[in-house]
Parts: sequence; C-alpha cells; structure tokens
Amino acid sequence: MATPALVLSNVSTDAIHIVVLFSLFAGILVFIEYLSTYPSIVEFRYAAPFNRLRFLALFLCVLTLSVIARGQYEPNALTSFLRSLGIVVGDWIDFPYSPVRLMVIMLPDNASDALILSVRTASGMAYLISMVTLTIFFFYVRILGWPARNGAFNVWVNLPLFDPTAGGDVLPRLQRDGRLNIALGFLMPFLIPAVVQMMSDLVNPIYLDDPMTLIWTISAWAFIPASLIMRGMAMGRVAEMIDENRRRAYAAAQAMQTV
Repeated sequence: MATPALVLSNVSTDAIHIVVLFSLFAGILVFIEYLSTYPSIVEFRYAAPFNRLRFLALFLCVLTLSVIARGQYEPNALTSFLRSLGIVVGDWIDFPYSPVRLMVIMLPDNASDALILSVRTASGMAYLISMVTLTIFFFYVRILGWPARNGAFNVWVNLPLFDPTAGGDVLPRLQRDGRLNIALGFLMPFLIPAVVQMMSDLVNPIYLDDPMTLIWTISAWAFIPASLIMRGMAMGRVAEMIDENRRRAYAAAQAMQTV
C-alpha cells in the first residue's frame, strides 16, 4: 500500500499521511489474522501458495505501474523498458470490446492523448500480470495437485466464511460458488468500465490524471477479477477433493459389504 507513495516523487503530504494510515491498518489486520489460532476473514491460510500468489500479483502490479508513472518525471532505463512493454501489451490487447478498450472508452471526451496512452499502458501491464498469475495458479491446481500436495485440507480453517452446515450438501454449494466466482471474475473487467461510464452522469467521474488514482484504479480493475477467478478455481478444486474422498469411502464400504 505504501509502494506508490515511496516510488513517486510528486506525492503531496496529505496523500502520504493517508497512505501511512491505510498501510498501518492493513498491516495490523494481516498480523492479527495470522497470529490468531482461529481464522476470521482471510481464506486459504494453510493452503499455500494461494495468498502468496495474490499478494505477489498485486504488489507487482502496483510496483510496475508506480515505476511507469515515475518515468514521466524521472525517466531511466527501467522506466523506459516497462513503459515500452506496457505500450506493446496495451496495443496488443486493445481490440474492439476488449477490457483495455473499455477502460480507454471510459475516459471523458476531453481526455488528452497522453492520458489515453497512460491508461492503455497501465491497463495492458496490469492485465498481463493478472493473466500470468492465473496461469501459474492453474498450473499449481491441475499439474501439481494443489492443495492436496500440502497434506490434509481443513475446510473450516481455509474457508472461514463458508458455513458447511447451512443449507444442504456442501458439494453442490462449493461447485456453485466456484462457478459464480469464475463467472464474476471474467465479467468484471468488462462491467466495471461500463458501470463507471454510466454513473459518471450522476456522480463525479474518476479522474485518472493523478498518478496515485491511476495506479490504484487500474490495479483494482485487474486484481479483483483475477482474485475472484482464483477463488472460484480453488473452491472447484476443493469440491473435487470432497467428491473423490466420498467415492473412495463409498467404494471401501461396498468392498466391506462384499467381504
């Protein structure tokens, strides 16, 4: 949370104070969550590397966009390389009805060419990082057999917000929630710009001229859908493990009855 304020050189004092406050709050929340024996809101605490991948993806996204924004005032070899890479990726993904195109269309009609280029570059880099993160997590789930490779999986500890005693069998509920999260994750990059554009007539629009606003807006736009898709994939994998255990238990019971 403090990365943009540390990397950018033109951050106001008020913004630094707000960043420090939110950073302390986030640090205390995570510290208390992982220090306590019983989980409260953080899911998959004991199913690495789910949370590590999400943290790394968000950190890389914020850091990359911060370095690119810093290059507008203090350019160097690293900022030029990341900016060029973002321009290439943004132009490659910027096709009709793509999420990046919708982010560009969301901008006001009087937006400058420099702002349009900045939004396209940031959106392309953030979307690339989220896609790489999803690919790595898919590899862990389907190739490495996550989370079974880490030992026994405790549903209550790793899914504290999921109540297994509420309403029927847990297997169809996990499958339904997993599919819903994946569907929302795929739709949100398209829905968020459309909703923002529709709401701009009723409320003050989001101004992306400020680097801090641009960084956090684009990071949230790319990270939240990717996080939802990862959660859906994880819940689907948990449902598969429960189904496999039930099948083995049923087969063992059938074998015992045969004997």
